[in-house]
Amino acid sequence: MSYIDIIKERAKLDKKTIVLPESNDKRTLLAAAKLMEEGIADIIMIGDEEKIMDGAGWLEIDLTGVKIVNPKTTDKLDSYVNLLYETRKAKGMTEEMAREILLKDYLTFGIVMVKANEADGMVAGACHSTADTLRPALQILKTAPGVKLVSAFFVMDTQFKEMGENGAFIFADCGLNQDPTAEELAAIADSSSRSFKALVGPKPVIAMLSHSTKGSAKHALVDKVVEATNIAKEQYPNLVLDGELQLDAALVPSVMKTKAPGSPVGGMANVLIFPNLDAGNIGYKLVQRLGGAEAYGPMLQGIAKPVNDLSRGCSWQDIVGVVALTAVQAQLV
Repeated sequence: MSYIDIIKERAKLDKKTIVLPESNDKRTLLAAAKLMEEGIADIIMIGDEEKIMDGAGWLEIDLTGVKIVNPKTTDKLDSYVNLLYETRKAKGMTEEMAREILLKDYLTFGIVMVKANEADGMVAGACHSTADTLRPALQILKTAPGVKLVSAFFVMDTQFKEMGENGAFIFADCGLNQDPTAEELAAIADSSSRSFKALVGPKPVIAMLSHSTKGSAKHALVDKVVEATNIAKEQYPNLVLDGELQLDAALVPSVMKTKAPGSPVGGMANVLIFPNLDAGNIGYKLVQRLGGAEAYGPMLQGIAKPVNDLSRGCSWQDIVGVVALTAVQAQLV
């Protein structure tokens, strides 16, 4: 059974309700039909029911069981307006502004549904930028208690089953924080460790990645990763973690023995922490496009309730996978 099939089975055990606000996107419609067919999650779509059903007819898919909420006609609009106003009034939000936003912006409408406990999570981004997808989540849901930083990760399911957790890895941060400080990198490592335990396996082994291994190069970028590693070891002493490490040392035991003998990572890393967003984004796409890996994300970690982004190049199958992962996250909230 593949990694994502295992996640789907976990999602089915305690079915959650996930909002898919991008109802004008055919990949989203195809994914919704598949999710309902497989019983992975209960689905809410936002938009005009007639248009959504016309799209389903054109695609020859069955959306039976999908709940469709039209912001213009729902009897919950006033309560959602009040909720958004109360949440954002300190930032200058008025009730009129809240109403206008909810009638026009389906992503914000979906986030407010999650805030109101009408849904357990949301997945979007197939036809919106990461910034547009994540901004309302950060503004309305905010961070989970005790979390220093919201960050993003990908679950990468590779063909190399002898590596990672039966071929599965977490890559972070590949979608949100552009140039994290050393302290932020340490926090990302801690959050990624918890995400790994929740979604992949029981024993995260974390590599703080660099173009240097244990002083083989001198640069400010290397210094940042060294400092991040020291902070992580001090603040999160239970983590199995080391750095700074080049990728080959992180993943290949024989290389690790040569470059960093005695490292607790031992060339067996399954959580890879990239030094900045450039490295992380390029890295996951190389593994996906040239290495044939399945990439699920960017998933958010550290937010109060699960909201996850999609690459605008995603397939409908990718959306199904991210919804399943989001449902499993929601089981653990």
